Amino acid sequence: MTAQREQFGTRLGFILAAAGSAVGIGNLVGFPVNAAKNGGGAFLLLYAVFVLLICIPVMMAELSAGRNSRRNPLGAYQHFAPGSKFWPIGGWLSLITPYMIAVFYAVITLWVMGYLVAITSGDLEALTKPDYFGTFINSSNIFIYLAVITVLVGVILHFGVKEGIERGAKIMMPSLFVMLLGLVVFVLTRDNAMAGVQYYLIPDVSKIDVHVVNGAMSQAFFSLSLGMGILITYGSYMDREASIPNSAKMVALADTGVAFTAGLMVLPAIFSFNPGIDPAELSNSSVSLIFTFLPKIFLAMQVSVGYWGASIVASIFFLLVFFAALTSLVSIIEVPVSGVMDQKCYSRNKALLIVGSTMVVIALACAVSFGMVESLTNFTQYGGANKSLFDLVIDVFYDTILPLNGFMICLLVIYRWKKHNFDEELEQGDPSYKGSLLERYTNFALGTFIPVILLFVFINTVLNKFFSTSLI
Repeated sequence: MTAQREQFGTRLGFILAAAGSAVGIGNLVGFPVNAAKNGGGAFLLLYAVFVLLICIPVMMAELSAGRNSRRNPLGAYQHFAPGSKFWPIGGWLSLITPYMIAVFYAVITLWVMGYLVAITSGDLEALTKPDYFGTFINSSNIFIYLAVITVLVGVILHFGVKEGIERGAKIMMPSLFVMLLGLVVFVLTRDNAMAGVQYYLIPDVSKIDVHVVNGAMSQAFFSLSLGMGILITYGSYMDREASIPNSAKMVALADTGVAFTAGLMVLPAIFSFNPGIDPAELSNSSVSLIFTFLPKIFLAMQVSVGYWGASIVASIFFLLVFFAALTSLVSIIEVPVSGVMDQKCYSRNKALLIVGSTMVVIALACAVSFGMVESLTNFTQYGGANKSLFDLVIDVFYDTILPLNGFMICLLVIYRWKKHNFDEELEQGDPSYKGSLLERYTNFALGTFIPVILLFVFINTVLNKFFSTSLI
């Protein structure tokens, strides 16, 4: 016998928690820079189209599978395909993926925390030195920051869904929104900021090509935490009377809103404090941008607001990124914790101890794979280059597996669970969904072109990452 399933206390709590899982470093830095490097307004338009036509249907599929089964991702696959040897593969992938994503996300979060501490201590100028980042990630301080983050996440998850995850999201997400809006207002009042706004918002249709289309779709899919098992798990905590279609739309709107607003901060800041910059020069790596490029942007603000003014703005930004990273980390870790609770009938604390302790060990291994431990720094080789353990985790579990997980959930919902059962679950809590255009489109899309696109992205990513070739 398992304990009664935990539930979110309010619809707002669910939306903020789900948005918290989706809003992360990719929204605050990756999205604006991808937009800048891929045609500005044209990228935004494509991104919005993909969120509407692909991401929302997949979100609805994950949430409905979770709510109907009342189980974690593995339990959901077993629920819909009892006795099958094939279908649980999708469930295992949806448990292992967030576990490993949480490992590298913990490492990035500890870096953010370290930079936040350094900035608030008055060391903003030191952060702009070429060798600072490399020295910092190989210092003993990283162990202290990892310990602090482990305690913070552990405390939140200890209190469960309603008192832990939901309450934390209700504090951190509004704080994140307020800080982000404050920074946008500040940046837009700087000289030459409108040049960044113009570049960001006015489409250059001539720049749309296969690369831009693929980038916009990947950003939309990854940004909304699809394929990570998070929405299946959070769906299992939803009230039966809640509207899944409306909730999916609100989460997508919140996530896209944060990403769009972040663009109104990052791009004008880059143009304002680096006049004449070519967006093509920006790095594709969010990590590189956060820890090497943006500190220089903030330091440049001292000309107009002084050193301490620039330090305050930088502190607010890194606190913003820290909150976003922490909410995502909590949501990601909840997936394997829920899985252990369900599959082993363990208490939350016991499951949290098992998942957390093993995860910290692997996170430590990733954290020291930048020069501290040679065998982990040069862990393997593929795609014509040496790769660290950290590189391997990102390439496999973040860049590659997510589209495959999305492909599997589409097939499970439409072809195993069947369309009429899926429709009945979505109509529960939302009678207007029955016979609607959204219902007809969702069934058609999930059963035809969406899984084809996701499978194509998966295969192309494997070829590109590991074999240095491509289908296109």
